[in-house]
Amino acid sequence: MYLPVKVPLQEIRDPFLEEKSLHVFVKREDLIHEKISGNKWRKLVYNLQYAKAQQFSTLVTFGGAFSNHIAATAAAGKEFGFKTIGVIRGEEYLPLNSTLHYASACGMEFRYVNRSAYREKSSREFQEKYLSDIQDYYLIPEGGTNELAVQGCEEILADIELDFDVVCCACGTGGTISGLINSLKPHQKAIGFPALKGAGFLAEEIDKYVRNSQWSLNLDYHFGGYAKVNENLIDFVNRFKVKHKIPLDPIYTGKMMFGLWDLIEKDYFRRGSTIIVVHTGGLQGIVGMNERLKNKGLQIL
Repeated sequence: MYLPVKVPLQEIRDPFLEEKSLHVFVKREDLIHEKISGNKWRKLVYNLQYAKAQQFSTLVTFGGAFSNHIAATAAAGKEFGFKTIGVIRGEEYLPLNSTLHYASACGMEFRYVNRSAYREKSSREFQEKYLSDIQDYYLIPEGGTNELAVQGCEEILADIELDFDVVCCACGTGGTISGLINSLKPHQKAIGFPALKGAGFLAEEIDKYVRNSQWSLNLDYHFGGYAKVNENLIDFVNRFKVKHKIPLDPIYTGKMMFGLWDLIEKDYFRRGSTIIVVHTGGLQGIVGMNERLKNKGLQIL
């Protein structure tokens, strides 16, 4: 499966960066594919190739009701000829939200599991109870992270010709940053910005896949937890889009970019550094977030 487009590297030009003597470029992974964008394409591509080679007919995976991974897996199943089943955390959503409506339109079947049971999704008992009736399926973990996903993410930086010092990305399950870490040169470093509160556990997950120690996680920009936002974050995301013509989602890339800008303001980076920011996509979640923001009387994205 070939990469649908050449991924552009967009320089951010801003007096703020000139003042700090920094060069920031955004790797626009969000433009890879209209529906299977960003790190989701990278994580899925080798899993899909393996599933095809082994003649699996069905993809089974897990996620929340607004999951980028659920939407991308459904789209990939439709495009590449797989039946798809999504095990959804929590109660049934009726009417379907924008993410689940899209996944359903792609042909995905849903199985709703309460949150306490969902926490045991990796166990044999869970799979026997909830998945035993499914024939001939290939299981993709929540968020898509496994060794094949990391292999795909190792290719994100492959076509970048300029030398750089730091690469930054948002983190959910740790697969994307693991691939980035494995592709670094000795003088380069990766910084991950987890979207989850209390995401210190991610270090152990990343350690399962990486081959060097040129990385760190910054745990200070989760804004209260997964999918939690405030007016400062929403304002930043909106201003960034207007000024730099790059849309961000408030769950992952918005928090990461807010954190990066804050670190730059605090002179965290050596003057003269070149920073690559990986745009991991996730823009499909903006529709659902806007519904929440309207209900709270906050500015929409």
